[in-house]
Amino acid sequence: MTKRISLALQGGGAHGAFTWGVLKRFLHEPDIEIAAISGTSAGALNGAAVKAGLASGNGPEARQEAIDNLEWLWRQIGAITDLRLTNWMNTMFPDPTFVTRGIESSVFFAMADAATRAFSPYCYGPFYDNPLRRIVEKFQFDRVCSETGPAFFVNATRVRNGRIRVFSRAEISTDVILASACLPTIFQAIEIEDGETGEMEEFWDGGYTGNPALFPLFSAAFPDDIVIVNINPLERKELPRSPAEIQNRINEISFNSSLLRELRAISFVKRLIAEGRIDRSQMRDINVHLVSDDDLMSHLSVATKLVPMPYVIGRLRDAGEAAADAFLDRHKADLNVRATVDLPKMFG
Repeated sequence: MTKRISLALQGGGAHGAFTWGVLKRFLHEPDIEIAAISGTSAGALNGAAVKAGLASGNGPEARQEAIDNLEWLWRQIGAITDLRLTNWMNTMFPDPTFVTRGIESSVFFAMADAATRAFSPYCYGPFYDNPLRRIVEKFQFDRVCSETGPAFFVNATRVRNGRIRVFSRAEISTDVILASACLPTIFQAIEIEDGETGEMEEFWDGGYTGNPALFPLFSAAFPDDIVIVNINPLERKELPRSPAEIQNRINEISFNSSLLRELRAISFVKRLIAEGRIDRSQMRDINVHLVSDDDLMSHLSVATKLVPMPYVIGRLRDAGEAAADAFLDRHKADLNVRATVDLPKMFG
């Protein structure tokens, strides 16, 4: 029996390699059909790779094409010519903590971090360049925007009014995906002619308003089950004390806030449905599932989000596959049956 799911893919810079591993594992399950994808920042890049592969169908060739697209994407992001490099590095250095601390304590990272606070990305004049553009321009947009395959939504933040803007179908372009990943302290805002307002609008990273947005997945055309791939730790046991730790936790909280608001709303609606105060025909009874590895992500920081090192990318890919494998072992039978995230407990 086919299990139909929607995917919600968080953003988080190079940590999006974790999502690569999750998606690769799910694509190896022939009886799981991806009906829709909502992606922000790195989640939008991963989503575009999968959408382009599955635009031709749900068969084994399409799934393999989606897997190949993901591998190509992360080769480009990490400037990795041979992914076997990451495999032996993972064996030699199993704990990524030392990499994170090494980057954070380096003079070069400290100087770059200070520069983002002192200088605007508009200071570079004709020397400004968005390094992601050369990658995103190579996406197969005829497939990414196709009416066939899973529905695909890309989330960005409209600078003028601070509202989320969800792009889909033919609206999606190089600039739209770059907008979804546009951290304003590093990149210049992306200007797009917005069909909703009829004006040229500037956009920043979608993580500020939807990381990722879940509401596009509430359509009756999509399954009740939403699988969220979470790459920003929801909880950290230890109190952040150093300036870097404090700034990193602020970043995680702000980029999780929109997701938590939507999850709280889903929890509220589910309670009303369970109590019979809302008819099921009026509201969707969403089943929420979560694939994450907070333990690993708690050993990483904004430093490894911004510096796509092959070792960290490889470690995250492997961790994503392992997390997806564990999820499927425990909960595959629950898909299309019941939620596996206890929302009342989460917000109790």
